Amino acid sequence: MKVTLFSAGPDGGRVAATSELHTWLQRQPELRGRLVRQSAAAPPPGTMGASGELLTLLLAPGGLTAALAAAVVAWLQNRRGDQTVTITLPDQTQITVSSTKVRGLTAEATGDLAQRVAAAIDGSGRIADGGAERGAPGAGAAPGELNTGRPAQPAGDGGERA
Repeated sequence: MKVTLFSAGPDGGRVAATSELHTWLQRQPELRGRLVRQSAAAPPPGTMGASGELLTLLLAPGGLTAALAAAVVAWLQNRRGDQTVTITLPDQTQITVSSTKVRGLTAEATGDLAQRVAAAIDGSGRIADGGAERGAPGAGAAPGELNTGRPAQPAGDGGERA
């Protein structure tokens, strides 16, 4: 499964934050050499949108998914200021994790959040306390912030609405 990641820093700066995330993930032995940097697609004409850099990663269910989730949570815990990492799955479901809720987590809560992120990536269903399912916006009931959902698509394209 191919996933796409990007990060936004406290000033909305995606390029610098995504570059720092790339460097961090490349230090992880399981992920080293599996990440590809690419430019983000330009937004449609007449619309505003973020440009910058994306990271793509080819994952197999299991070990690499858990390694990615743990690395993303650890990276966020080590950032200053508010940071957000968004992971986009092939079906366009987005998993968003924010540093505002993970910086002070205990080791147990950090492990739980990493497991919930990995479960959301794998599509194994339940990702948060309170029964929230994968794809349900606002699935962040347990410590740490984890939101999932499909992004809204422009009208007239036949896509689902968030």
